[in-house]
Amino acid sequence: MNFGKQASATSELVSVSLKTLVDLARPAAGLNLKHSTIRAGQSGGYVSRFKGRGMEFEEARVYQPGDDIRSIDWRVTARTGETHTKVFREERERPVFISVDNRLAMHFATRGFFKSVLAAKLAGLVAWAAQHHGDRIGGQIFTDTMCRELKPQNGRHAVLRFLNAISSGEVVDRLEGRTNQVTITLEKVVARLMQHARPGSLVYIISDFRGINDQVETHLAKLARHCQVVLIFVYDPLESRLPDKGRYRFTAMDGAYAASLSGTGAATHDVRDVVVDTGDRQRLLKYQQHFSERLHQLEQIAKKMGLVFIQCSTTDDPIQRLR
Repeated sequence: MNFGKQASATSELVSVSLKTLVDLARPAAGLNLKHSTIRAGQSGGYVSRFKGRGMEFEEARVYQPGDDIRSIDWRVTARTGETHTKVFREERERPVFISVDNRLAMHFATRGFFKSVLAAKLAGLVAWAAQHHGDRIGGQIFTDTMCRELKPQNGRHAVLRFLNAISSGEVVDRLEGRTNQVTITLEKVVARLMQHARPGSLVYIISDFRGINDQVETHLAKLARHCQVVLIFVYDPLESRLPDKGRYRFTAMDGAYAASLSGTGAATHDVRDVVVDTGDRQRLLKYQQHFSERLHQLEQIAKKMGLVFIQCSTTDDPIQRLR
C-alpha cells in the first residue's frame, strides 16, 4: 500500500492546495456564467460582434474595400506581400466578485470533501470561468474573526492571486485563541460586500449561510438592486438528515442553534458541544427543522429578490452543480 498517496488523498478531502485550484482552469472553460436574471445594464465579459477599432486585437485578414486604412497591419502585409488589416473586438468587462466562507463550521464533513474544500473548488471554477469570459476577478474571504477583500482585476494573475488567498488562508480563530477576538457575523460580511462590489458586478456568495437573519436579508436586497447575485448553499448530507439510530456529537458555532438542540451543552468561548440522540424524536425534529428553516429562508430570499440559488452537497460534483 502506498501510504504517501493515501495520505495525500485524505489531505485533499480536508484542505485544498493551490495546484488543485489551478487545475480547475480546464474544466471551468465549459461553464457559462451568463445567468438568465440580469440585474444591471452592463452586460459583462461577453464579446460584441461589432468589429471596429476596439480594445483587443482579434485577427489579421486580407484587406477588403471599405476597411479603415488606419487598421492596416503593415508587418503582416510586408511578410505576405498582400495587404492585411487588423480586426478588433470590443470587450465589455464586468467585475465578478466571489465571497467565500471559511469559518470554522465550514471545516466539517461526514462524506465527501470538507465544506470549506467544496467552497474553495466552487470559487475556483467560477473564477476561471470568469477569466475565460474576459471578466475581472475579485473576491472576499471570511472566517469567524477576519474578512479580506481583493479588488477585481483582469487576467490570469488575478485568478492566481485570488486562489492563492483561498488555499493559503488559515482558520486563524482556532478554539483556543478566540477569547479576545471580534466575531465577524454574516451580517457584517454582506454589509462589506455592498461597499466593495461595484454596481454591475456579478456577485457569488459561497457559504453554508449559518447566521442568516433579517439583517442579512436586508443587505442582500440592497446588493441585488445594483448587482446580479448568486447564492451557493454548501452543506453536508448529515446536516440535512441524521441517520435513524445513534448519538452524534457536534461543535455548534451558532449559539441559538446549540440552544435549540441541547439545553445542557458545555459552552466554551461561544462554541458549544452538542449531542443529538436520534432516539429522542423531539430533539431530532428540532435538528432537522433548523436546517429546513435555513434552506427555506434562502429559497424564499432568492425567489423574492430574483437571485440565482444553487445547492451543493459535499458529495456533489461542483462542476455539474454549476452547469
